Amino acid sequence: MPHPVRLGWREWLSLPDLGIGAVRAKVDTGARTSALHVEDQQVFVRDGVEHVRFVLDTGRYDAPPVAAEAPVLDRRPVTDSGGHRTERIFILTRLRLAGLEWDAEVNLTQRRNMLFPMLLGRTALAGRFLVDPASSFLQGETPPDASP
Repeated sequence: MPHPVRLGWREWLSLPDLGIGAVRAKVDTGARTSALHVEDQQVFVRDGVEHVRFVLDTGRYDAPPVAAEAPVLDRRPVTDSGGHRTERIFILTRLRLAGLEWDAEVNLTQRRNMLFPMLLGRTALAGRFLVDPASSFLQGETPPDASP
């Protein structure tokens, strides 16, 4: 990409594979991986493949929480900003932001009362975007259409 797209420190993005048309995200260059803050996380097996089911509050004031599920990609230790290390489930899902769409690994965590349901980490940003930490919502102040 000759000219990476500029993002603010917070943006709206879509997770079409999960049926999520708009989720408020903090663009976090300090985080290696992207994280989705979910509730009611439950692991189950379907046709011999491990899956995870969860509920997500998208950060939209006019939208109810969304139930979603995805195959489990992996389980890995993650160290949070407070230095606490926990094992988290990772999924591979499609992200849509600023007219671009790509697959990214996202870990699931159950942290309550987060201002941003999604952290978009530097692995998902690399080669696609430049981040302007002095700006917000450069891709639009209002959430995109709620349809994935």
